[in-house]
Amino acid sequence: MSYYAGVDSGSWTTKAAVIDGESHVLGTAVTRSGADLAAAAERAYSTALVNSGRTRGDIAAVWSTGFGRNTIPFADGSRTELDCHGRGVAHYVKGPLVVIDIGGQDAKVIRLDAAGHRVSHRMNRKCAAGTGSFLDEISLRLGIDIGELNTLGRGSTESLELSSFCTVFAGTELLTLIRSGKQPADLAMAAYRSLLKRIVSMDVLEGRIVATGGVVAYHPIMVELIGAACRGEVIVPPHPQEIGAFGAALAALAAREANDTSDTAELVQP
Repeated sequence: MSYYAGVDSGSWTTKAAVIDGESHVLGTAVTRSGADLAAAAERAYSTALVNSGRTRGDIAAVWSTGFGRNTIPFADGSRTELDCHGRGVAHYVKGPLVVIDIGGQDAKVIRLDAAGHRVSHRMNRKCAAGTGSFLDEISLRLGIDIGELNTLGRGSTESLELSSFCTVFAGTELLTLIRSGKQPADLAMAAYRSLLKRIVSMDVLEGRIVATGGVVAYHPIMVELIGAACRGEVIVPPHPQEIGAFGAALAALAAREANDTSDTAELVQP
């Protein structure tokens, strides 16, 4: 059996996934991107190989996606992040769908039709509000590890609101609330609500909704808040943070079968 890999080079984290010829995920990895995107891709790919129990010689093709997809020297082909996120989600959940992806530095809303084709998309790259880095900043202000924020927020008893979408202004506003004696749990939940407001302002969120990205993987409270705001179930697929890397691996598999190495295809499903 042949094996394939995908690497999602994001501005905040780099993800990798290894799959078999039947599209089963064998191993994944996530690492900080840092300033050297090629080195981060190498680390993520090497770790995913170890986690999958495979070697480089077993891999028939590696495809890249994401912000730094053109910086990965060992990639055999590439696809846009919109294509790969849609492709990865469509493998697990059949459309039509609204995909909400919340990453470290950007957020996007992707609409897929019943056939898995991308119909439209919206992206937020102008401001850190609505992204994982916003939650990182809030955690720093509260003096806790980012991994503690979700649990802390669940203990909230008072509804507070951060009025600013801007991370800088929200941080200043948070300090004012801290000085006024507001509880950390209530401030954590206020941060999640602020992020939610930014996400729901990006597009009309209705129908079947799928949530992906690092924020979804590590902050399940956001999934609950999105579901409550949209009055419906929010589906979280397997490997939500690595879904783009998985989609790139699926693209590598599909390309090998179709002998297609272009970077322009818009078809989401193989």
